[in-house]
Amino acid sequence: MDARLIAFLDRAESVLARLEPLLPAERPAIDWSTTLAARWQRDGRSGYLLPLEVSLDIRLSDLIGVDQQREQLGRNTHQFIQGLPANHALLWGSRGTGKSSLVRALLAEHAGAGLRLIEIERDHLADLPRVVELLHALPQRFVLFCDDLSFEAGEGDYRVLKSVLDGSLEQAPDNVLLYATSNRRHLVPEKESDNENWKRVDGELHPSEAVEDKIALSDRFGLWLSFYPFTQDHFLNVVEHWIEQLARPAGLAWQRDEQLDILAVRWATGRGNRNGRCAYQFARYWVGLQLLEQSK
Repeated sequence: MDARLIAFLDRAESVLARLEPLLPAERPAIDWSTTLAARWQRDGRSGYLLPLEVSLDIRLSDLIGVDQQREQLGRNTHQFIQGLPANHALLWGSRGTGKSSLVRALLAEHAGAGLRLIEIERDHLADLPRVVELLHALPQRFVLFCDDLSFEAGEGDYRVLKSVLDGSLEQAPDNVLLYATSNRRHLVPEKESDNENWKRVDGELHPSEAVEDKIALSDRFGLWLSFYPFTQDHFLNVVEHWIEQLARPAGLAWQRDEQLDILAVRWATGRGNRNGRCAYQFARYWVGLQLLEQSK
């Protein structure tokens, strides 16, 4: 081969190697018969669905003390899977109390019936119409899941979500639904100054337009589910559940007693909260410690 041609090919290969990282990421085709979840990836002005490998190890029975929330969201999801009218849902309340776990447990429960989960970040909510367009002709039922949804004061993005919920998802095909979790019921912080201009008209109080605008966002969700901080008894029951789930496969014999409860309460006190996440973390710590002691 001519030396000049070899030099040209080597140079071309070098240029391509430097350009390759700048090219758009390859967009994988998704087989929804085997893929249970995906994440919306922003790519320039467009985006694509990235398939995810998900673990279905969280079951509805693992969620202790949230029976009412589990029943209501489960019923709404069952209606959705059956092709019946169902509502977008907002799960709000204290951190670590099972909001996100409940959504993932419902995927594990209903994946065999065609339920699929798509995660979408708050900053990408304006892309919802594009996501819906990709899903409308598919036979599966899709829950679009936005975890930890909230907007800071001064941000106007929440108005985009309002218009999307009313103008896109409400008119979307019946195989698409939105579930969101948040630590805030109204998603947008309210200031005392928002209420300074309340006026009494005909004996009624009319809040300012700023308050109405912010509260209206949550109103777009037809189902509100509240999650509250754990009581001590609730927390200890969740600890007991997770220790049992972790100890049984490891063959660890154990028994709940006062000393164990004291250790769990101290663990929660040191972390400044009592919730399901804290209970699970303590259970992993305690079971791991017992197994380590046994191995000595």
